[in-house]
Amino acid sequence: MKKIYLSAAALLSFAFMNAQTAFFTGTTYKGAFPITDGSTGVASNDWTSGWAEWDPENKVYPVPTSTLTGDISTNTSISGVVYLNGFVHVKNNAILTIAPGTIIRCDKVVPSAPSCLIITKGSKIMAQGTALQPIVFTSNEDDLVNVGRFPGDWAGIIILGNGVINTGGVSQNPNVSKVEGFLTVDPLRYYGGNNDADNSGVMSHVRIEFAGISLDPATPNSEINGLTMGGIGSGTQLNHIQVSFSGDDSFEWFGGKVDAKWLIANRGTDDDFDTDFGYRGRIQFGLGIKDADISDISLTTGASNGFESDNSDPINLRFPITKVVFSNMTMIGAKRDVSTVMPVGEKHECAVHLRRNTGQTIVNSLFLGFEKGLRIQNSVTFDNYNAPATFADSMGIFSNNSITSDVALTYVTDNAAGFTIPWYHGYSAANSVDTTMTISQIDFANYAIPVASISDYRLKATSSATTGANFSGPAFAGQVTGIKNVSQSVVNEFVLYPNPATANTNISFTITEKNKVSVNVYDVLGNLVSILSQNNDFEKGKNTISLNTSSLSSGVYYISLDINGTKETKTLIINK
Repeated sequence: MKKIYLSAAALLSFAFMNAQTAFFTGTTYKGAFPITDGSTGVASNDWTSGWAEWDPENKVYPVPTSTLTGDISTNTSISGVVYLNGFVHVKNNAILTIAPGTIIRCDKVVPSAPSCLIITKGSKIMAQGTALQPIVFTSNEDDLVNVGRFPGDWAGIIILGNGVINTGGVSQNPNVSKVEGFLTVDPLRYYGGNNDADNSGVMSHVRIEFAGISLDPATPNSEINGLTMGGIGSGTQLNHIQVSFSGDDSFEWFGGKVDAKWLIANRGTDDDFDTDFGYRGRIQFGLGIKDADISDISLTTGASNGFESDNSDPINLRFPITKVVFSNMTMIGAKRDVSTVMPVGEKHECAVHLRRNTGQTIVNSLFLGFEKGLRIQNSVTFDNYNAPATFADSMGIFSNNSITSDVALTYVTDNAAGFTIPWYHGYSAANSVDTTMTISQIDFANYAIPVASISDYRLKATSSATTGANFSGPAFAGQVTGIKNVSQSVVNEFVLYPNPATANTNISFTITEKNKVSVNVYDVLGNLVSILSQNNDFEKGKNTISLNTSSLSSGVYYISLDINGTKETKTLIINK
């Protein structure tokens, strides 16, 4: 009976997903980064360039000149260097606007009352930094005055919305729950509703450092994550966000339908990307990095995974099923390579742990340096992945991924549920899961160990990961802006300058022969906003098209270059 019920739910989900706007950028490569073009800076194809920070422990930040404390009930703007003190709720439909380049230094106090920014239901955060001026939330500790910065110095950022969730601790029609972590019930910390298109604002080019704290180490599920998202709707924009040294999960979604691109989970204590309670968004281009000396030692059940996904707990048939789609993720485990010695008592576990009736999909991704690879757990979860190997028939799928040969335990079995080694092997063969690729065959531009500013996770042209991605199947129907990159034999150069742009930018490309060229501009949600060339003839050599950006709002846009049917996309930042 359950099989029939879930298949019907899958068809409904398929029909709804087809109605969504294009989101995914088609690639030929697996993982989060394309082939290096040999350049650096914001005009390169390294989307971490300029705004990400790989050594926040030693980063020097200026002294705060203003303080943000108490509840915010009216529209408020902040800039400069700000001191965040205690629980700060943005409530009563107020909007908190944070200027590009703002640094928020968060107070470390007793665990029951750390600094925490909470965007309540109906309110918004407008934190729109740029590659050159990111917005930074970090610990107020430093080596000069105190003992240094550590995971869990402050609580983190919590965004709460009216999107659909599948569990209700406060009400069940619609489901409304209190956010995980807080020990007391407060209506300001409720999330969930019936509006999957809810808008909680914008977070772009934002760093969150040393957040994530357990308010009561003796109480399960009392942790706050680096970035906690409860019932966030698809009207919210999330892109270019880095969470570093979180004391719990780096990113955790509880229901809702928000999409996101370009996420970094850097050396967090618990899971990198955790999904629960019916979350159904789309995520593309993410980097997860583990540290051998940092793992979840809370209680006896601590386990640090790359991905962890539940539908709900305890196991049941709550709907909607957790059915997020992740694509193009580069996940680097704590072992990094075979030379790393793991410390005694560490709790590092799986690259991917799927359980409790989840239907999460992960595709076109790379997993390396983990002790264990894929673990799919529980009989109800088995039903979701054991359908024929198509998106239409399975609730979730794991396909076109590479689990490198350094992962000693590629698959974790749960024989009682049906997840046996022969089942995994058959599933992997049917879904193009490669377990033979080595780290050296991935051939990163600079695979520095440990991670440092010189690390570069773009792929060399010789990499085995430059091919193998696949965006076919109903889950991607109507959602992909381009299926493959322009071949180097067709185009030798594709550059945007200036980038970031204010009033105009130039789109320059050099082609090896006369060709039909289309150039289109998309916003962060994948909506077409401008057509610069529609299949027009361009001559061999260097060509330049000018884009007047004066009518476009500040934000992230994508320039799609289509040459005779093959495509490449670059990011344009407009900063006014």
